[in-house]
Amino acid sequence: MANWRSVLKILIGVAVCLAAFLVYRSLSRYSWDEIEESVLSISRYRLVAALGFVALSYFCLTLFDTLAVRYAGARLPYRNTALASFTGLSIGHTVGMAALSSGAVRYRFYARWGLTPQQVGKVIVFCGVTVGIGLCVLAGLALLIDIGRPDEMLGLYPTTRALLGLSCLAVPAAYLAACAFIRRPLRIRSWTFEMPSVPLALGQIVVGGANFACVAACIHQLLAAFSDTSYLEVATAYVTANMAALISHVPGGLGVLEATILGILPGTAAIGALVAFRCLYFFLPLSIGLPTFLIAEAYYRRQGAKALRTGGGLPAGRPTS
Repeated sequence: MANWRSVLKILIGVAVCLAAFLVYRSLSRYSWDEIEESVLSISRYRLVAALGFVALSYFCLTLFDTLAVRYAGARLPYRNTALASFTGLSIGHTVGMAALSSGAVRYRFYARWGLTPQQVGKVIVFCGVTVGIGLCVLAGLALLIDIGRPDEMLGLYPTTRALLGLSCLAVPAAYLAACAFIRRPLRIRSWTFEMPSVPLALGQIVVGGANFACVAACIHQLLAAFSDTSYLEVATAYVTANMAALISHVPGGLGVLEATILGILPGTAAIGALVAFRCLYFFLPLSIGLPTFLIAEAYYRRQGAKALRTGGGLPAGRPTS
């Protein structure tokens, strides 16, 4: 176990170094004054609109957990799942390796509310599947809409664009069909996944796609302050960048997101918009989510200590530390 921890620390260190290199390579072509000027030139209207899409995205993410808890066979009030989702993801988005970081935060909450470790595992897997489906939905729609226009951004011919778009949309379609007709759990070696009901699968497709559509809309609002880049171009660039960030597991996609989008949408305006986006989507929620998590931890520790003093003990599965 100690060896695995050492390897994990080394991998995290390599990821951070890679992120630093990507940030340097992305920003070195621009001066600090250019970046600062581009960020400050974003109008208040654009910033408010972008912040609104950030709020809508995090609302969609709370619905990820709401559906996931039902999939796990539990029932919790929306305020509970919203708290676990927001605190977990506001921290996980910045820390990176969201399945582990946000999963650990989720476990702290859901275990206290009576979910078993197996149920918490189902919640995390379900949310991860929703992320993948959401990316495929947005990518497929962005590639297929306005297909007659040559794709100058990625250099794709309309035929290639159509094939890629249909391939992306085939993923949620196949998933929905599997949920409708496969009754037994899917087994891949030691890993088992129970197919959700069709209504839950439809919820995943709708909420997953809506979440990433809101994130792309946030970036588009910030870029629109400088250029006439269309929403579909931004959505395609964001999906590409997000897939690269997920594969790399760099904390918060730092450097990977910027490098990928700048490679597709180059310019000082793009980096200024991305700096503003990172502040709005990553750092602002983190500044709210982290204190909320610490306050909740202190509250539940106090409740646990109070229960022990009164001799009531703690319900099973509800840790205090």
